[in-house]
Amino acid sequence: MGEDPNDARPEHAPPKLDLNKPGPGDEPPADRPPADRPPAGSGETVMIRPARGGTPRDATPADAVPADAAPRDPAPPQATPTGSFRLPAPAPGAGGTAPWEAPPQNGGSTGTAASAAPTGSFGPADPSGTSGSGFGPADSSGTAGSGFGPPSGGFGGGFGAGGPYGHGQAPAAAPGWAGAGTLPPPPSAPPGSGPGGGGGQGESRPLQAVAVGLLNLSCLGLGYVLLRQWIGAAVCWAATAALLLLALPADADGVPLGVLVGYGAVLLAAAADGARRGLRASLSVGAAARRLVLPLAVVLLAVPAGGAVAYGSARDEAREEAFQQSLLARLATADALVKAKEGSRFELAESDYTTALDTYEKLALDHPGSRAAKLVPERLDAYVTSVSKPYTDKKYCDAVDPLKHLRGLPDTVDAKVLGDRADGFDEPLAQSLYECGAGELGRESTAAAHEAFTELAATFPESVYVGRTEKLVGDGLRKAAAPLSDGSASDPCATTEEVRTRRSGVAGLKGYELSGPVADADRAIQKGVFSCGTKQFRDEEYSDAVKTMDQYAKDYPKSPQTAHARTISIAAQIADHEPAAGKKLPSATVPGGSRMPMVVSNDGKDAVELLYTGPVTGKITLRACGTCTNYGGIRGAVDPDAKPCGGASSKYPKATLQLPAGTYHFLQRRAGGGFAVAGETKSSKAEIEPGYTYTNCLYVTSGL
Repeated sequence: MGEDPNDARPEHAPPKLDLNKPGPGDEPPADRPPADRPPAGSGETVMIRPARGGTPRDATPADAVPADAAPRDPAPPQATPTGSFRLPAPAPGAGGTAPWEAPPQNGGSTGTAASAAPTGSFGPADPSGTSGSGFGPADSSGTAGSGFGPPSGGFGGGFGAGGPYGHGQAPAAAPGWAGAGTLPPPPSAPPGSGPGGGGGQGESRPLQAVAVGLLNLSCLGLGYVLLRQWIGAAVCWAATAALLLLALPADADGVPLGVLVGYGAVLLAAAADGARRGLRASLSVGAAARRLVLPLAVVLLAVPAGGAVAYGSARDEAREEAFQQSLLARLATADALVKAKEGSRFELAESDYTTALDTYEKLALDHPGSRAAKLVPERLDAYVTSVSKPYTDKKYCDAVDPLKHLRGLPDTVDAKVLGDRADGFDEPLAQSLYECGAGELGRESTAAAHEAFTELAATFPESVYVGRTEKLVGDGLRKAAAPLSDGSASDPCATTEEVRTRRSGVAGLKGYELSGPVADADRAIQKGVFSCGTKQFRDEEYSDAVKTMDQYAKDYPKSPQTAHARTISIAAQIADHEPAAGKKLPSATVPGGSRMPMVVSNDGKDAVELLYTGPVTGKITLRACGTCTNYGGIRGAVDPDAKPCGGASSKYPKATLQLPAGTYHFLQRRAGGGFAVAGETKSSKAEIEPGYTYTNCLYVTSGL
């Protein structure tokens, strides 16, 4: 077994070599590819490492340099700006970079042969003169070895014992090595090291850094995926998932600002970190794929941009939906008001109805394209139905105000919103006014009836209901007055007042032709007043009878019954002091036959009235006697024999009555006193017989 070449110790100094003299195998074979040698004039800095062995396995002793030969100084290496050494340029025609050279930046070329790539690595030349491709011997076919390790036939000579070189002697370069005889600095890191799984800390690649950063901005952490940085990718995925959980489904409020700021910070941090990591990383993808990374990163920016646009659209839709729902809620509130007030008295529900109607109008005008606005026509139909329900239920008095409200809608509601919904309420309103007035007449509420009829004639003067009202009112008035006209009223006083009230209301109706019924009522009332007075007399309501008959005589001075009314009033006045005088109603006719004169004299200093009733009834007034004094008191003491009307008859005011025979009741009172108080009147009774002449002296007594 052989020893490990790394532990070999030389037993004697190797022979010296003439580095300027080419040895066997220094010239590359004709069939060696040009890529095995550096391009001529490249000037690239290369690093070489001596092979583990000495000369190639197949070198002959003639190739060795004698031990006592003076070594030939190799050409000194050229210093580079980085402090390393620049080896001589490769032979012309050789392309690509050597295995130990750094790859060109951003896929660039090395020297003049831009497209040539290195094909080998470190190792001894094979028997054909081709350099190995790695740290190991060439195989038996003459091709380069493929990696680290000993050659298949064992290690050849080297810097160990028994080798062809002395202690400390630098080996001759294998045939085909660029910069033979030069010892470059070792590589900074072994192959395969560095971020991203690339081949070491490479040179700066700004476009690659931009591509990785942009990939991380795609919200998917693809930059980390490209670099195989799975923790960073997981953080990006988690942040995006959290954002989606918070943002979806989209609502009207959108994502909170703090969440957006936080997520944006995560994206920016990921982009910056990805750019930093990708600046010098070697990507584990092929050259063709690397050329697509940056364009793909730019294209993938459409993911967050498109997501933002899609989310904005979804949020706008959510906001629009929320807005539509708010309008529908307003519509529902108005509907509830209308529904709640259906069937209520309009004066109590008018405020809510107005509020609902205003809501409908605003929805239709302010938001014409909304779902709520499209429902407004249907709601207006329901509104009209609800408001007009009393009319539908034939509650005509309750329907008047709602129908007036509906009929007046064109004055308050936009025509485009209302349409023709208010056009059909003239006839229902006219009918309601008529029916309401008719009903009030039937309930003896003439004032309410006449109010409805007056409004009917004023609002719809050409309506058929105006003619119906004339007939209804006229017939009603005649019917009410009929008991007075035919004398069948059981209580003429009450009936007269009722007819008088109704007649007053009918006469006050404007727009109707009711003069005939009113005239008939007037005649009935006249009869009713007289009937009332006579009834009051018979019922011994003398004071009321006096007022009634006096008013009758005043109101109807040309009536044939006026004289009779006056006699009844006189008889009632006497009967109020002498009830016997009211036993019989004074006759309306004057009896015939002979009459007896009665001369009445006034022996008093005041004018007096003498009322009488019997077969005839009447009243006379005697003027005052200027020279007369009261009887009794001082006069009775001075002249106890003095008698009333005892002086010359010419001194006393006189009046003569022509009275048929019969019983008469007299009432004496101070003239103009009306119903005199007790002590100022004197009643008396007398029988008048045929063939006699009667005298009556009126005087006044006093206690003074």
